[in-house]
Amino acid sequence: MGSMLLPPPVTSERAAGYDHPSERSCFLCLRCQFTLTNRGSHVPERRNRSKRTGSSPNKVVPIHEGAEALRASLDDTDLAIVRALQANARATYTEIGRAVGLSAASVHERVHRLEVRGVIRGYHAEVDPEVLGLEVLSLVSVLSSDSIDAAATEAGMAAIGQVETAWNVAGEDSYMLVVRTHSIAELSEVLQRLQAVDGVARTRTSVVLATPVQRGPAV
Repeated sequence: MGSMLLPPPVTSERAAGYDHPSERSCFLCLRCQFTLTNRGSHVPERRNRSKRTGSSPNKVVPIHEGAEALRASLDDTDLAIVRALQANARATYTEIGRAVGLSAASVHERVHRLEVRGVIRGYHAEVDPEVLGLEVLSLVSVLSSDSIDAAATEAGMAAIGQVETAWNVAGEDSYMLVVRTHSIAELSEVLQRLQAVDGVARTRTSVVLATPVQRGPAV
């Protein structure tokens, strides 16, 4: 009787959809918005996939729940995993598990749950703007006019590519913008475009000289 070929053993990584623990996606984010994708390079078809994942198997759709209830549901291990990913988002599940005292499969399950619930919103590569020639970082406060249409004004600011972030703030000014440009001349052009946006009455600009402290939120 001929010998039978047996399938390879199913490890926790293979069961989770990874041929190797380090096979996870990382994408470059140069703007303030980014898309959250599944951390695996391959997602096998599963008949019982949750409807929350939508029609695209790589898209994670966060569950909407109150921030206070969500915060109360996080235990010390969840927070330890978040801190580990803040320190190194490319760490493997095995490496994270070694740091927090869990198996790779358990870490994978917890990370996926943190992604789906919106605690982890995405992964990005931190780049050096100066290497890309973006040497001028500015903070621009915007005073809005009395007849402002907030939606139209915000759309006008978003259409300017050099605007990395726009915050709606309390106080005399309505918005605070983070603007990054290649030169002062380009910054001047951006300010002219901002002042031409409907609803913008005045702008006030501070050029950043140095960044002595920069870090993510403390967990």
